Amino acid sequence: MGETRRRFDPEFRAGAVRIVRETGKPIAQVAKDLGINAGTLANWVQMDRLAREQDTNGGELAESEREELARLRRQRADWAKERAELEMERDVLKRSVVLWVREAMGR
Repeated sequence: MGETRRRFDPEFRAGAVRIVRETGKPIAQVAKDLGINAGTLANWVQMDRLAREQDTNGGELAESEREELARLRRQRADWAKERAELEMERDVLKRSVVLWVREAMGR
């Protein structure tokens, strides 16, 4: 026989998510206390988190935020270049050590 899916009203869902958010209890514990599947509650919490992120990111960035974002992106690019240079230097040094050891061993 097929199982029937339980339906939860939006108020119950919102309340369960609010318990997780406000108490900081693990999802599994809250789900057990409410008698629901932990995976179901985890989905509700994730959907709520995504909805909150969209609400906060939905508006336009202020001028200062755009400037800060541009500065951080430039900084990240600079760090990526520096990292690539350091990795290249490291690789050259590794090869040098290998050659030095081979020479020292008389091979």
